[in-house]
Amino acid sequence: MKIRKLTAEDYSKVSALLRQTFPGSMYEAQLVENLHANGKAMHEWVCIHVNKFIAYIAFTNAYKGKEVCGLHLAPLAVNPEFQGQGVGSELLRFALRQEAIRERTIFVLGNRELHRKFGFAPCVKPICPFDTNNAHFLGIRNDTASQFTVGYEPEFALGAGKSRGARKKR
Repeated sequence: MKIRKLTAEDYSKVSALLRQTFPGSMYEAQLVENLHANGKAMHEWVCIHVNKFIAYIAFTNAYKGKEVCGLHLAPLAVNPEFQGQGVGSELLRFALRQEAIRERTIFVLGNRELHRKFGFAPCVKPICPFDTNNAHFLGIRNDTASQFTVGYEPEFALGAGKSRGARKKR
């Protein structure tokens, strides 16, 4: 297995991986395609096994008003054939060690038990606009003291309500 940064030439392969990983949802693939098309700042890596993309992870800016206050982890996808083998965990650990990520506050809308082993804890502040009562909103290195609604890139709002089931798989 090899992990490397994503390049523009890889975009179609990532879209195919996202469609395969989340078969009941077009949200994740459309989100990443829109973020790429609109030139949004992202940190992205892929895991490759025998010349096949088997996992993908992305981080986008998180906002307090117009100011960047951290990053959002989304999506994290592992090809169904490789799920349950630690590929996603290895990719997440790799990403969290990278210079662009390792000192930053990271937010994720995900599974508490799964993300706890990576150091994520439930967020009281800030508030996630996509998660009632912050039930699944987690953070790492989150020292936010003020109450505000954390901002996402506008692309996240498109179809956000339709993808809750797929996002809970993470």
